[in-house]
Amino acid sequence: MSKTNIFRRYSRTFWTANTMELFERWAWYGMFMLLALYLTGSKDEGALGFTQVQKGRLMGPVVAILYFLPLITGAIADRYGFKKVLIVSYTIMASGYIMLAYIQDYTLFYIAFLWLAIGASLFKPVITATIAKTTDSKTSSVGFGLFYMMVNLGAFIGPIVASKMRVFSWQTVFWISAGVIILNMILVLLIYKEPKRELSEEPLMKSIKTMFNNVWLAVKDLKFLLFLIIIIGFWSMYNQLFYTLPVFIDQWMDTSLVYDFLYSVSPGLANAIGTSEGIVEPEIMTNLDAMYIVLFQVLISTLVMRFRPLTAMTSGIVVASFGLALSFATNNPFYLVFSLFIFAVGEMSSSPKINEYIGKIAPKDKVALYMGASFIPMAGGNLIAGYISGDVYGKMSDKINLLRTDLIEKGINVPQLSADFTQNDLLKLGAQKLQMTQQELTTYLWNNYQPGKIWVVLLAIGLTTALALFLYDYFLMRSSGQKTQQI
Repeated sequence: MSKTNIFRRYSRTFWTANTMELFERWAWYGMFMLLALYLTGSKDEGALGFTQVQKGRLMGPVVAILYFLPLITGAIADRYGFKKVLIVSYTIMASGYIMLAYIQDYTLFYIAFLWLAIGASLFKPVITATIAKTTDSKTSSVGFGLFYMMVNLGAFIGPIVASKMRVFSWQTVFWISAGVIILNMILVLLIYKEPKRELSEEPLMKSIKTMFNNVWLAVKDLKFLLFLIIIIGFWSMYNQLFYTLPVFIDQWMDTSLVYDFLYSVSPGLANAIGTSEGIVEPEIMTNLDAMYIVLFQVLISTLVMRFRPLTAMTSGIVVASFGLALSFATNNPFYLVFSLFIFAVGEMSSSPKINEYIGKIAPKDKVALYMGASFIPMAGGNLIAGYISGDVYGKMSDKINLLRTDLIEKGINVPQLSADFTQNDLLKLGAQKLQMTQQELTTYLWNNYQPGKIWVVLLAIGLTTALALFLYDYFLMRSSGQKTQQI
């Protein structure tokens, strides 16, 4: 069957679902790539001025809950119908984004972010199930390929649009996300058609109980449970791309160097990528990862398809670990362009292989059960990533914390941060007391406190994960007589 004929076999609902996935990922990543910056930025610039610890303890647990909830929301969708659940999901998400635009209290922001996560968790199982229900054995491979392309395309477009719009205000970022979700609401009301299927007549609580029982049946396989626990390490490392790297770039890197280079090549290109202040925003630098995935995922997937999933995962995690470590080891933004490419290659080699491996290791009659437990490492990884990004980064690498410590050690009186004494005020005080420019102050703190040494922590997590996966493969899988050429 030719590709053209395959495309003709996809229904309007299939294409509508893919479009909604693109918009939802646009909204989410447009907000999420900038969220750490917004949470920890200086209050006099319209940000919230929270500490790194507060940021980590907000982002990590809430996103972990988001990945856990589809276990319940999937049962809700089966019971009440996809279209109804999508309408509720979009209502929650749109209102959540709008609330986040204006709430400045930490506890209320936490609640609003959790509210948004609930909406997103309602969306996830419905849209994936829609793709499954609108494809068959002949069209599912290409169909899910298109679906994941939409995921990456939305993740790439969202931060670019949000970055360009935040020049007006931080609130604009959240309103754009809300607006994109409202477009999805229009699509579901006017175009989306419920796929043909039988609605579950089983009581909701019984369905949810069945879901949890299914996960329990899967994780009773101790080899499988051990694999899930090991992969938590990968997601803990990977999520630093969103939780920590944008803040690190903002605090320690002079991205005007990149802007000036681009300007020397093409002033139009520099102005398109950079800002009127002559810098490249952190979220644009971090978004290089998504660009590399859009450009090279097919090529990398083709290259690694000859390898066993465990081999590809282990190698990919090693590569990604070194790429991420290099991203933090220096404050030169030019190295970031290269190091994020290394990270992306590792990510593209390992991440898609995780679900493939779960499908291969599962007994034929329990594939759905095992796939249902795949949320565990992602939820656990986000939870640990929040701790690393908050408590660990806050102590080792946070510029504000290091400057405050330095000034206090020198006997300088430093007021507590507040709306009247912001992070920018602290930086000005530090430069004044130490008789330095802001750039000299950054260099002084970098040389004396070595905030880039957090790369050791991230590399250790990644390499420990890879080593554990290698030992798991060597001692449990190969020695057990499994078909090693397949897994």
